[in-house]
Parts: sequence; C-alpha cells; structure tokens
Amino acid sequence: MQLLGTGRRRRFLELGAAACLGGLVVWGCEPGSFFHVREAQAKTEWDNPYFPFEQLGRVLTWVENEYVDPVERRRLLEGAIKGMVAELDPHSSYLPAEDYGIFQADTEGHFGGIGVEVDFGDEYITIIAPIEGSPAALGGVLPGDRILAIDNQAVRGKTAVDLVRMMRGEPDTKVLLTVRRKGQEKFLYFRLTRKIINVASVASKSLKGGVGYLRIKTFQTGTHTELLDQVKQLREAAHGNLTGVVLDMRNNPGGLVNEATAVADEFLSSGVIFTTRRRGQIVDDLRADGMGVLRRGPVVVLVNEYSASAAELVAGALQDNKRAPIIGAPTFGKGSVQTIVDLPGGAGLRLTTLRYYTPSGRPIQAQGVKPDILVGGASVALGYGVLKEQNLEGYLPPVEGGLAPLVKPPEPPEDHKPASETPAGEETDLGMSRDVPIDPETGIDEALKIGYRVVTGTYSKVPLKPPAPPATSRPAG
Repeated sequence: MQLLGTGRRRRFLELGAAACLGGLVVWGCEPGSFFHVREAQAKTEWDNPYFPFEQLGRVLTWVENEYVDPVERRRLLEGAIKGMVAELDPHSSYLPAEDYGIFQADTEGHFGGIGVEVDFGDEYITIIAPIEGSPAALGGVLPGDRILAIDNQAVRGKTAVDLVRMMRGEPDTKVLLTVRRKGQEKFLYFRLTRKIINVASVASKSLKGGVGYLRIKTFQTGTHTELLDQVKQLREAAHGNLTGVVLDMRNNPGGLVNEATAVADEFLSSGVIFTTRRRGQIVDDLRADGMGVLRRGPVVVLVNEYSASAAELVAGALQDNKRAPIIGAPTFGKGSVQTIVDLPGGAGLRLTTLRYYTPSGRPIQAQGVKPDILVGGASVALGYGVLKEQNLEGYLPPVEGGLAPLVKPPEPPEDHKPASETPAGEETDLGMSRDVPIDPETGIDEALKIGYRVVTGTYSKVPLKPPAPPATSRPAG
C-alpha cells in the first residue's frame, strides 16, 4: 500500500514546474509562493495540440526520476514511438536503426550472413537447405541439421527476428553454430565466417512437354529482371517453343509493389493490374502496357495460405483479367500497401498508406484471393488451419469504415506432432515439392500436378490425395 501526503505534494509540485514551462495558465510561479495550475481549455484536452506532448513529458519525467532502475531516455522514447505506430495496424511499425538495416537487406536480397534457408516452426532452428556456395554450404552444414545455439546462446525461446539478427552480421565476422545432426550422438560445432549472401527470388525448371515452371519466392529489388532471365533460359531449353507456364507463388510473403506490378505486366496484353485507394479516393490505376513477354500461351498460378500482399496482387490481376486460373488454397489476405520512410539516425518508418484492389474492384484486405480450383494447401499439410490476416489483432477492415471482427486463430489438434518430426517433411515444405520433378505427375505435389494438367490440357476433376505434413521454410541467415 502506498502512503499519500508528501507524495501527493510532490506530484503537485512536479506538475507546477511543468506548468511554468509547458504553455499552461499559471498563477504565482515564484519560488515559495502558493500557486494554482489550470490548463488552457479546448473542447477536450486532446483537442489542445500541446496536450499530448505535455502528457508525454510528464510521463517521461516520472519514469526517469522514479522508476526502480535507471532507464536510458532513448530506449523510452523509441518505445513510445513504436507503441504509437503499432497502435495503427499489424503492418505499420517504427524500425530502430538495427532493425531497419535488416529490413532493407531483406528487400534488397543481399546481406551479411551464413547463407541458410531455415524453419522456425518449433523451439529450434531446422536447416531446410544451405544456399549454394555460402559459408554454411562450404562449412558442411546439411539439410535437416538443427541449430541449438548461436555463439553459445541457446536459440530456444527467442523470436525469429532475434535469431535472424544473431545469424547475420558484418562480412568477415565469425559465428559459432551448435548443431544436432540426426544419427549422431555428439553435437557438431561449425565456426563460420559471414559473407555477403545474395538471395535469388526467382527459380525455374523446364518440365516435360516444354512447360516452364517459375517460382517467385518473394518480391525484392531485381525480381522482375530475374524473371526475364529465367524466362529466357526456359525458352532456350524448349528451343523457343514454351508451351505453357506454371507460376508458383506459394509461401511468397510479398515484398515490393513495383516489382510485383512489373511481373504481372509481363503476363498481360491489356487491362488493369490493380487500383489503390486511400480515404475513399482512388489514388492510382495501374494498367498493363501490352508488351509482356508471357502475354501469350497458357498460364496457371499456384497459391496457398502463405501467399500474401504483392503475391496476392499478381494473382488477383491474372485472375480478374481471365489470364490464368488460380490453383491452391485461399491466400493470406494482406491487401494494404506500406510506404517506407527513411528517418534520421538510420531508423525507418513502415506506414500503411493504401489499400489495393483487384481489377474488378475486389478488396484483397482480410479476404484474400479465392482459387478457381481448390487444392489442399498449408492447412492440409500442417493438419490444422494457419494464421491469416483476419486473425491479427487490429487488422484493417476490407474497406474504409467497414467492420473488422477478430477471428479466433486456429489451434492445432491435441495429438498434432510438429512437422519436423514427420519423415515426409524431408520432401515437401507446406505441400510444395522442394525438388520439382521434370514430370510433375511422378511427384507428390498435388497442386503442381493439377497446374501442370491445366496447362497441358489434360486436367479433369479427380479426387485429390492431400500432401503429407511438411516443415515450415523461411530464408534467414
């Protein structure tokens, strides 16, 4: 229990001192005199433009002077800014300098690290695959290895962002990984030297019958150029006779809108790609230029619950323009655009500024893109539903002024085993084949099979066998 008296007088004097400096109406600020403090009244306190800053100053003074342990002012103020922006929606954020550096490296596709694609699906880090030529690959790290500690710090209980920060760093710096490998009793130790890792965002493969397979993992700086390079290689492999394209955007979290727009443009001969709106007004109306290198020939698009944002933009554009059927599971439902602002001191602001809509005017926000042919996606692979936009607290409604009822996140069944314990997880990631077979009919990826059949004209509706549970993959260090 707290006692009043001297404490209350102290509070009064603190406010009085602040009043002398803070634009308040004050009588008798001389030392030792009695005074009465009254704020200049607007309609409400919050209508007064000075009030929020005065309130922040009061709280800052109390915390700095009275908190149980000393606290750095920078930490307090950055926390206040973070909280202000986070109050808006799940995708707006203030990024301190270190976090902003990681964010920029991700969008540019190169960073200092060890070069691994990993799964953060359970309490440890599971290696999905080391990037070819990376320190991890050259050092002997193998798919399936589980990282238990980084620089002798246990990874258990840490967030994915913290773990990425621990693995990344300046080129030529060292990092120690403690690894458990299946079939070996003793831990393995890898001391690796970080280097600049360049992550390709587009991969391709020539399939049977002259069909081209294009996978876009994310939309980062240079994705459009990478796509054109891969299309050139596919056409050369098919001796100029590319009979169709399977565009795979499953597990694509999105990225840069300008890159996604350029990619969609390559598949369209005309029409709207998407529109953006803010505060009830159409801000932009993006249209195809009609010169796309893939504007002719059959195309299908593969998506799942982890296809989000810019990936949904491309899928919606091709679907509404009747350019390609969508195959897979309903997408994540992130239909908002974030503007990135550079701030002094190396920090950054990621602020939601627009909603985008498909060519027919459908909102993607909190609704996603609905496939033309429904095939079990990540939910089937995991054995339970996955977290989507409508499960995030404070998500934007599909339209301005609309309702945004929070949908309870799905929970795994009680007898569910982590994906990493499933042998089939060595072959697929959320239902996707890690190694796409030349003839998809021989593989286990059901969505890819259906897409291939549609492109080759052999599709007929038949019962589908759901893919086996896999591990959740994510590029990291």
